[in-house]
Formats: sequence, C-alpha cells, structure tokens
Amino acid sequence: MQKPVTPSSPILWTSLFEQVSDPQLGLQGRIRQMLVSAILSGHLPPGAPIPSSRLLSTSLGIARNTVVFAYQQLQSEGFLESRERSGYFVASDILRGRVEDLLHAAPNARRATQEGVRWGRRLSFQPSVQRNIVKPTEWQKLPYPFVYAQFDASQFPTAEWRECCMKALSVLDIRRWAPDLITNDDSALIEAIRTRVLPRRGVWARPEEIVITVGAQHALYLVGDMLIQNHTVVGMEDPGYPDARNTFAHRTPHLLPLRIDEHGLCIGPRLLRCNYIFVTPSHQCPTTVTLPLARRKALLAAADEADIIIIEDDYETENRYDNKPTPALKSLDTNGRVIYVGSLSKSFAPGLRIGYIVAPAELIYELRALRRLMLRHPSAYIQRAFALFISLGHHHSLLRRLSLLYEERAHTLVDALHRHLPEFEVEAPTGGSSCWVRAPAGVDTERLAAHALEQGICVEPGHVFFHNANRDNNNYLRMGFSAIDSQRIEPGIEALRQVYAEERHTG
Repeated sequence: MQKPVTPSSPILWTSLFEQVSDPQLGLQGRIRQMLVSAILSGHLPPGAPIPSSRLLSTSLGIARNTVVFAYQQLQSEGFLESRERSGYFVASDILRGRVEDLLHAAPNARRATQEGVRWGRRLSFQPSVQRNIVKPTEWQKLPYPFVYAQFDASQFPTAEWRECCMKALSVLDIRRWAPDLITNDDSALIEAIRTRVLPRRGVWARPEEIVITVGAQHALYLVGDMLIQNHTVVGMEDPGYPDARNTFAHRTPHLLPLRIDEHGLCIGPRLLRCNYIFVTPSHQCPTTVTLPLARRKALLAAADEADIIIIEDDYETENRYDNKPTPALKSLDTNGRVIYVGSLSKSFAPGLRIGYIVAPAELIYELRALRRLMLRHPSAYIQRAFALFISLGHHHSLLRRLSLLYEERAHTLVDALHRHLPEFEVEAPTGGSSCWVRAPAGVDTERLAAHALEQGICVEPGHVFFHNANRDNNNYLRMGFSAIDSQRIEPGIEALRQVYAEERHTG
C-alpha cells in the first residue's frame, strides 16, 4: 500500500523533486513532471491538497511564479483543480478508468490471463532463437568500444540537427507533418533524397519510385514480406548480413549461400538458381570490399538471363576514403531489376531510424499499402527535420567529415593490429567504418570476445555472418571504429593482445 504524500512536508517535496524530475527539463517542467508522477503513482490520491505555491517555492528554493505557472498548466491539463480560497487539489476524476483499477476489481479475471497459456505452441516462429549480432547494452560505458555502426557523441552535429528540429516546429511546418499522412511521406524529404542523395550514387528516380522506411532493416522486412514466398530461392552473400538472412529465412527455407572472395560476390552458374539475390556491393558486409564494375555488369546480365530480382543494400553510401565512390549497382540497372535500399541515419544517429527504398513505381505503390498495415508511415516530424538537414547541406558536410575521420581511424586500427597482433590477418578498408579480421586457425573468437568484454573491450565475433557457423569460420572478428576515438584505438588493441595472450596460455 503506497503512503500518500503529506503536502506540508518540505523535506519530502525536496527529495521527490530531486528523485523524480528530469534534470534536462527547465524548473517549471520539473515541477510538473514531479506532480504528474506523484498523482499517477497514487502518492497523491484524487482530492488530495497539494502544497501552496509559497510553501513549494520555499521548499525547493525557486521562484514562486515558476510554481504558479506549473500549477496553472497542470490545471489546464486536468491534473489539478482550483478551489476558491482553498488552493489546488488533485482532480477528483484524474484516475478514472485506469486499467489497474479494473484489474484490482476483478482479481480472478487477472489470474485467468496469467495461467494456462502455452505461448510456445502458438508462435508461428521464434525470432529470438535466430543467430543475431549481439552488442552489450552498456557499450557506451566501455573504454574500448570496437562496435559497428553506433553513435559517436563527439561527432553528432548537435547545433545543425537542433536547428532543423526547431525549423520543423514552425507553424507552417507543423501543419504539414502533424496530420496522418496515411500512405504518403513528407514530400520535402522525398525531393531531398531524389535530388540531393541519390544523384551522388548515380541513381535517378521519380518521386513515385521512393518510399521512406523506419531504417534499412524495415525496408528489407517490407521487401521480404511483399515478394518472398515459401518456395522462393534467395541468394545470400556468405559471409553476409545476418539481419537480412534472418528476415528472409522467416519467409522461405530456400536460402542459397553465395561465395565471397577478395573482390566480393563471386559470379557463376550458381546465381542462376535464384529468384532473388541480396547484395552489398559498395561495402560488402562484413568484409567491406567493393564489387568491381565487371562483376556488377556480370551480375546484372545474369539477372536478365534468369529473371532474377536483385536487392541492393547500399548501407554505407559514399563512404570511400579515396573520394572516388563507385556508383550504386542501381545506377547500372536499365531493366528495373534492382531494388535499392538506403539509410540516411546510420552515418551519425542510428536511433533516428530513417531509410528508404527505390524501386519501380508499381512495386513502391504496393509497398506503401503494406507499410500502412504495419505503421502507416515513419514519423512525419522526423522526416521534415531530416529534409531540412539535407536541403541545408548539413548531411553532405557530415558525410564528408566522417569519411576523413573514418579514414584516420581505419589506418590507426590496421597499424595497431599489425603491430600488436601480427598473426591476425586484416586488409586496410577502402571505405566504411569497420575492419574484417581473421584470427589464426583454432582461435574461438566468440570466446575471445567474451573475455575481452570483461576487460572493457567490445569486438564482434564473426561466426554470425556465415550461413553455417562451424570450426572453419569461428576465427573471424568484425571491428568497428565509428564509436571509438582515435586515441583509444591503439590502447584497445594492446589490451586485446593481452587478452589473446591469456587465451592462448589457458587454451
């Protein structure tokens, strides 16, 4: 039983203010958050008086007007009610209809919902048992986070992004993004992608050939749900992107692993058995190699010959260190056989989750209808802010800056590996934000990664990228450098060398 708050207890209110309210908010916002939390948690029951503005301002050491304005706002929102000459009280009907109250009134019904259901028998499949890339939830606190495609606070364009978010909150912009767009997207973002982003990849598209998604992963899910059936054969790079493999495996058991060499996807008769082929030609996942032009043309020729659709994931667009980006595979497609998937947010803030698909208008029309069944559309506010971010030149400047930074980090990482772990094989990447590393035969990198994590070193075991994990491919690592400062790379590799030495000694 929760004990109600005593309105006249200054010490209690000071403690509650410090514990409950968000320090990121202003004082007025913190007072409102504190009171709302106390009301909804039952500490301030309906009808209970709250402290006078004078008492609370004195207790918290803040201006009385700040408290008055907070009370007035809470009154307008229905949390408080004012009684003449008596002050403010918790609104008598504020908790009416809460689900918790209904459950307390019917305890037998609640027990019935908690017992006797065996969900394992009802699930159509169990995505939790698929092999996935795993990242520690607290990786940002680690001294050596060699994680891939993660947020780097030092590189986030805070001022530029804040500017775009504020512009998107103008009265005119709010009227454009606040309504339900149903199957549509923000026209400004579509235009920015069409005229600013895609041309740099050699891709030209009409507005009706583009749809916005909640990240590239959502794009792959939409494509898989729309096109892949139980009998479909999907060719997958091996090693390749685990999330794409898992997405397509949910729909067909016929995944065909396709060999990767030092130049990327190998072109041969095996491709002709596929209905769809998933590729990452710009920076192959996870090896980072770029598919040569000759192989790209051969792949498209095979697709024409065998009526194959190619799904191109251009997940690290333009990020080459030599300033000579290879045009996207889609740019060579003259027969509409390439479905192009891109990401806007992976470069600097993966949490924004903004991706897109470029495909023939007929397919995009159906993908929009399918997306409506899932989530209607990605946040229109985020779309509008991102449209401004691109149109004002911030996105292009960011990509250029990150390319230079990643080149520096890549060289530092490769040099450190050669110096401290010479028995590990690594090729200097020509772009992207990770290195593909091969440890000596017999080294279990999953075990190595687990022990390294105990020392604050986060690396990704490579077995998850292979179609079938076995002893022949459990000695690979993917090491990302998007989230680790250049000054931390060599100390991190030195620490990894010590872990490796201990592993060899105990193994």
